[in-house]
Amino acid sequence: MFLLLNEIQKNELKIHFDKLIELLHQYNKDLDLIIKNKSKVAEIIITANGNPYLFKEVELLVYLAPVIESWKITAFLQPETNLTKYENGNDKPLEYYDISLRISEMYFLPLENLKKATDLGVKIFIKNYIIHKNNQRLREAVYVHIEHLIGEKSFANDIAFIEIGQLEGNYENLIELYNLKSYIDTEIEN
Repeated sequence: MFLLLNEIQKNELKIHFDKLIELLHQYNKDLDLIIKNKSKVAEIIITANGNPYLFKEVELLVYLAPVIESWKITAFLQPETNLTKYENGNDKPLEYYDISLRISEMYFLPLENLKKATDLGVKIFIKNYIIHKNNQRLREAVYVHIEHLIGEKSFANDIAFIEIGQLEGNYENLIELYNLKSYIDTEIEN
């Protein structure tokens, strides 16, 4: 059924997706899944929604999952590997509860925690911060974008705190957000 995502009516697809989510929630109500339908192989991603206390549950579920022809079962959101669309500025905006953000238009600066030097913090700069700063979903929207960009495990394990601010006119000292994963990897090596 899910291999034909693009050919099935939305209401029928929702019925089957709801059944699948219900089965997953019988195992653990805090896990979710994402289905990606590619040309030859479809993928089911089991996610802990960034909750590190559920990582073992996700890993065990994926380890014990049956092998199904034409399906790939993946633990966690994986880091984005093709950054070209962000580098070229032709990425599509990600919509989240009426908040529209493009990763190519987002920047960051690393922040230090003076009490614990090993904790990496980041300040994320977005164009529309002034417009959305009172929206209760803004922080969540930024988190979702970062999690999709650097991967679920890195988001949970490598970033200790996040601040959000307005992107001002002069941002030559800022780092493009799409470079966050390589920055984290460099910091971990050092």
